[in-house]
Amino acid sequence: MRVRVLGSAAGGGFPQWNCHCGTCQAARDGVRARPRMQSSLAIRGGEGPWFLVNASPDARQQLETLASNQADAVRAPPVAGVLLTDAEIDHTAGLLLLRESATPIRVYGDAGVALALEDTLLRMLDRFCGVEWQTLQQGRAASLAASSLTVEPFDVGEEGASGLVFRDGGSVLAYAPALARLDDAVLATLGDSDVVLVDGTFWRGDELAQLGISTRTANDMGHVPLSGAGGSLEALAALQRPRKVLVHINNTNPILLEDSPEREAVVNAGVEVAYDGLEVDLPPSTVEPGA
Repeated sequence: MRVRVLGSAAGGGFPQWNCHCGTCQAARDGVRARPRMQSSLAIRGGEGPWFLVNASPDARQQLETLASNQADAVRAPPVAGVLLTDAEIDHTAGLLLLRESATPIRVYGDAGVALALEDTLLRMLDRFCGVEWQTLQQGRAASLAASSLTVEPFDVGEEGASGLVFRDGGSVLAYAPALARLDDAVLATLGDSDVVLVDGTFWRGDELAQLGISTRTANDMGHVPLSGAGGSLEALAALQRPRKVLVHINNTNPILLEDSPEREAVVNAGVEVAYDGLEVDLPPSTVEPGA
């Protein structure tokens, strides 16, 4: 299994176009922080094509980094389908950029996501290339077309959102760009994975309020903050098996500053901060049989 982080920032990207917080200014100045596109992954099994996981508004630039499976064709898509964790605009707006497809776009997601999109994005795509919707159900693994990968959604505590567990030949990767809670079930799913790419949106629960941007807290927005008692960093540090990587990082989060004490705390907890272009290769099996 191979995974490439196409975008590691939360909605709006980094720096965000209308934001002049310290982290955004550092990225614009080209020091202490690197720019990032909006949250998205590409994944492929040991056998089969690439799939796009969440179609961000930056999808055109992101897909340009993937080689086509049919390089000799005039119109050759680099991905065989799109998987959606939710119906948020930051994860679905890029679907419209795929309208030039010569065949219907294969899209995987749960029934609630389809319902939320049917009168907007899916209807618009039907007027161009068409959509082949594949419904996913929590707790039930589904095979991806022409691939050795399977995918299984899991509950992340936020209505209308799911995490995704990918499996290929014994390797397991969990992806959860939004985590509204860290209960035993979520921690078990993460702990049973070889790699987890997980919600790193906010450092503090009141991060936006501290900057005078919004009164909404991290929890109000469906994200467990990283820091503090009960924060996700504490929980991730306690997981022994998986490689742990933070994705979907908001532009206000100080872990984006490479020399910040918050970044140092993340590294000291044995957790990584994703960047655009990060690749992870998982061998066919990383766990001994019966382990």
